[in-house]
Amino acid sequence: MSAPGPLEVLQNTAQLRWIAIVAGIDYRLLFTSRETGRWTVLFRCQPGSSFPRHKHYGAGEYFVVKGRMEYRMGSAEAGTYGYEPLGAVHDSTTFPEYTELLFTNFGPVVFLNEDESVASILDSDLLEKLALGG
Repeated sequence: MSAPGPLEVLQNTAQLRWIAIVAGIDYRLLFTSRETGRWTVLFRCQPGSSFPRHKHYGAGEYFVVKGRMEYRMGSAEAGTYGYEPLGAVHDSTTFPEYTELLFTNFGPVVFLNEDESVASILDSDLLEKLALGG
């Protein structure tokens, strides 16, 4: 007997609430997979907001819906698609203007302290917990 597969999803994202993740950045949780650890969110980033130094423990993909994101690869303006491989480290990811970013990661993102120790971990479990109000 096989286990049931994942459910299909059709979601009106306007019905989802924005959830604060770091100062000036909120997300709407679109999908998580407990089987793989994959998660997909829509980030809403206020002008001047940023993600601190972090490392990808799963490959990531993004699409800039509107606005602009600045990081080690350069400037990603509206309409830009990007791929971030497993192990990619970003010193800072900044949003100089209001930005919406569709982002999928295939595992956790680990935020790092100056001494490279773990400050926090962003993964599917945390995103689900925060989306449920916890």
